[in-house]
Amino acid sequence: MHRYYFDHNASTPVAPEVLDAIIPAMTEDYGNASSIHHFGQQARQRLDEARAQVARFLGATPEEIVFTSGGTEADNLALAGAARGGHIVTTSIEHPAVLGAARELGPATVVPVDSSGVVDPRDIRRALRPDTRLISVMHANNEIGTVQPIEEIVSIAAAAGIPLHSDGVQSVGRMPVNVAALGVSLYSISGHKLYAPKGVGALYVRKGTGLRPMLFGGSHERERRAGTENVPGAVALGRAAQLVMERGAADNARHTALRDRLESAVLIRIADTHVNCPRAPRTPNTTSIRFDGIDSDALLIALDLKGFAVSSGAACSSGSTEPSHVLLAIGLSKLEARSSIRFSLGRSNTVEQIDALVAALESSVAHLRRLSPAYA
Repeated sequence: MHRYYFDHNASTPVAPEVLDAIIPAMTEDYGNASSIHHFGQQARQRLDEARAQVARFLGATPEEIVFTSGGTEADNLALAGAARGGHIVTTSIEHPAVLGAARELGPATVVPVDSSGVVDPRDIRRALRPDTRLISVMHANNEIGTVQPIEEIVSIAAAAGIPLHSDGVQSVGRMPVNVAALGVSLYSISGHKLYAPKGVGALYVRKGTGLRPMLFGGSHERERRAGTENVPGAVALGRAAQLVMERGAADNARHTALRDRLESAVLIRIADTHVNCPRAPRTPNTTSIRFDGIDSDALLIALDLKGFAVSSGAACSSGSTEPSHVLLAIGLSKLEARSSIRFSLGRSNTVEQIDALVAALESSVAHLRRLSPAYA
């Protein structure tokens, strides 16, 4: 049986070119990048090269890049480092790494989004208080793909003299990103969404932005993140960033065509289906589709048995009995939220795979609806 992967927002496979870059970093440049001997300086050189690659990718300078263990740490470092003890403004569709950190750090205002999954910048402005220390608004959502009006929110933040953090984990590689042009103060990315391994990410910290460390015990990363640097991970992230710069535009054009083909075929061939937030600006590889009368977990299992990997929401929330907070935030009922499936495309997907997925959806949905008391 063939197996086809449609869950790239959860994690991507490591690209062959990235794997080729990792191996020498592990087998030849294995010194501690803080050591002054030959082996340490070889590792330091690889680390510096990777930092420069990530900086070019984001439109930043190398000094503005802090390597982390992934997107969650980057988000937590941004919030804890820039807003500890102060008020935070964020949105109802953020990743749990932001919402959880905001709840733990102190007072936070969670601004709602509309039914299109987009926040109104005016609501961000109204939420500001004299003690607001940080605004955190994701660039693109991991479940529904909606892109937020970051440029407008940056203007509001700048007028108020408040730094803006944006979680860019799902936007980099899926749309052009230049942090200097965006005007953000802090920006998070994660390697395993970019065809690099799990366990590495980065936080862009604009020059002049105050950031207190979360980890202590060394002067690594310009005293912003203590701990021996993960040189192979950084090398992998740098090479993955380079690949996106080389092929990202072509990848995204292809993913847009595949996503549109999937949505069109599903809506035509399967009755009572709905694309969530279809008219909002979205990342090209992501679609969330609702199937009336279907439990998403049952459909996920049925598709897995046919060889298709999809998702019923964010991977970090799998196992939760509660429906997606993102789908509830756009106004879906609990029943509607539980009947939605996320499809996220990547480099391995083809037209033939899309057509096979639609056929599998058609037969699986028909079978489950015959068994469902919720579908008349």
